[in-house]
Amino acid sequence: MRTLLLLFFLGTLMLSAQEELPNITIKTLKNKPVNVYKEYNEKDKIYVFSFWATWCAPCIRELEAISENYLEWTKELNMELIAVSIDDARTQRRIRPMLNGRDWPYEVLVDDNQNLKRALSIVNIPYTVVVKNQKIEFIVNGYSQGAESELFESLKEL
Repeated sequence: MRTLLLLFFLGTLMLSAQEELPNITIKTLKNKPVNVYKEYNEKDKIYVFSFWATWCAPCIRELEAISENYLEWTKELNMELIAVSIDDARTQRRIRPMLNGRDWPYEVLVDDNQNLKRALSIVNIPYTVVVKNQKIEFIVNGYSQGAESELFESLKEL
């Protein structure tokens, strides 16, 4: 019985640890450190962290689809999307050239050591984490055409 209670308590701690945005520092494209917990904390603002990589075609399709509607979204909602690349040392050099061909209105950060990815227990990308008041509101794993509309509807409910 004690073992069950201990496992329940530890499981509850792990769940509650995932409810808040982790206090992790990653980098901008210019190699400037950014602490996601401290930087993205405006009260009642919705932050959408979209985890992607240059080699992930569904990730790029998702970010392209959102960029087509992003101006409208930000006019209607107090929100910001942050595109977090999880490219490793071998593929990081592809980020800038890929971005040069796109007009994404997002801030792009690089999780080069994948510390944020690990802290959020991300296995597969695309992976979207929606945060409001530093609390993780919901997570979307994967992308299919039209899913950006569903994402926007969910954001409006916040």
